[in-house]
Amino acid sequence: MSDTTQTGTGVTGARPLVRIERHGEGGHVAELVLDRPEAMNAVSTDMARAIAAVTGEVADDETVRAVVVSSSHDRAFCVGADLKERNRFTDDELRAQRPLARAAYRGVLDLPVPVVAAVDGFALGGGFEIALSCDLIVAGEGATVGLPEVSVGVIPGGGGTQLLTRRVGWSRAASMVFTARRLTAAEAHQLGVVDEVVAAGTARDRALELASTIASHSPVGVRNAKRAMRLGFDTDLGSGLDVEDECWRATAFSGDRAEGVAAFAEKRRPVWPGR
Repeated sequence: MSDTTQTGTGVTGARPLVRIERHGEGGHVAELVLDRPEAMNAVSTDMARAIAAVTGEVADDETVRAVVVSSSHDRAFCVGADLKERNRFTDDELRAQRPLARAAYRGVLDLPVPVVAAVDGFALGGGFEIALSCDLIVAGEGATVGLPEVSVGVIPGGGGTQLLTRRVGWSRAASMVFTARRLTAAEAHQLGVVDEVVAAGTARDRALELASTIASHSPVGVRNAKRAMRLGFDTDLGSGLDVEDECWRATAFSGDRAEGVAAFAEKRRPVWPGR
């Protein structure tokens, strides 16, 4: 799998804090590389701006069929909020930063295509919330995950209280959040906190493999499947089935459906029009 393009976003005139790398035939897999290694990708104000900008760019790019979120640091995915920066903040500065932080996490969560987190090393606090904002989490055997916010006088504020509870249920999420405990990759997998554990240092490779498989399927179908699952998850069954029907109709009368059926009948690989 080869990179086709590489772009980035960061502080004007400085090294990008988040890079976009495109992979595979057609560049349909976008890898968002967190690239603030000197701080283990701690989410500063500038880092939050970069994540929001990059996810917005990717969300608007209809050629993207799957996304991987990874790290340039071999010992950390992201260690969470930049507490050194926050230690200097006044209350007003902390309030002003809040919308930027929310935009960063929502940017990942709201991506319209499937997103795979590649977690090697530490994914703590806001860093783990970035992973939780993805659809799938692949962790290397040496990974450590957790939401330790109550140990420093705050609560998870990047979606952790909601996303972890939806992922593993109330009691397991409560245990992790209230005790601020950290989990090994094996413990996290056993509890359903992460979806797959691979050899240390190979999470990115496995995430790109999964994303490549996803990107090989109908882009219209995959986007509408994610939309149906996300919109239907927090509603009653009847309403969820109505959401599914709406998404089915948006897919069934698309060019992708026509091409998929024709390719199956002709025993060939489909060439998705993506519309």
